[in-house]
Order: sequence, then C-alpha cells, then structure tokens
Amino acid sequence: MHVEGFFEWLGQALGAVIRFVVDALSGLFNLLANAGGNFIDGLARTLGMDTSLVSILMLVIGLLLLYSAVRAFMRASIIMGIIWLMLGLWVLSWVVR
Repeated sequence: MHVEGFFEWLGQALGAVIRFVVDALSGLFNLLANAGGNFIDGLARTLGMDTSLVSILMLVIGLLLLYSAVRAFMRASIIMGIIWLMLGLWVLSWVVR
C-alpha cells in the first residue's frame, strides 16, 4: 500500500515539474513572439509600409543593395557604387511611402 502511495506522489511531483517547465517556456515564447510582432508593427508604421512578408522582404533586399553600394564605394568602384545605390533606392521607394 505504501509503494502505491509513493509512486502516485512521485508521478504527481514529476507531472508538476513538467507542467511548470511547459508553462514557463510557453510564456517565454509568447513574450518573444509579441516583442517581434510589436517591433515589426513599429518599424512598418514608422516607415509607412505594410506589415506583409513581401514588404519586409523588399525592405531587406533594398537595405542589402544599399550595403553593396557602400562596399563598392569603399573599394573605389564609383560606377558600381552608383548602380547599387540607384537599385537600392529604387527598391526602397516601392516599400516606403
């Protein structure tokens, strides 16, 4: 009889620990998801763009093109720097209102 009580208690204790870990991780992931969503909303609202995945992707592509322009100018490649700069500004002009 005491053996059954011990294993029942052990199962309840283990279940309580697992439940605590699952609730803690769920809360952490909800916090991170809300923070990411608020960041994207704030960024989109400040830039005057939509929060769609395509808009965010175009923003990243435009910023990468501007980064390529800066790298080209640092290598003293003026023509390629101007081309990358124009492409980057052109892509960003689609996204930002």
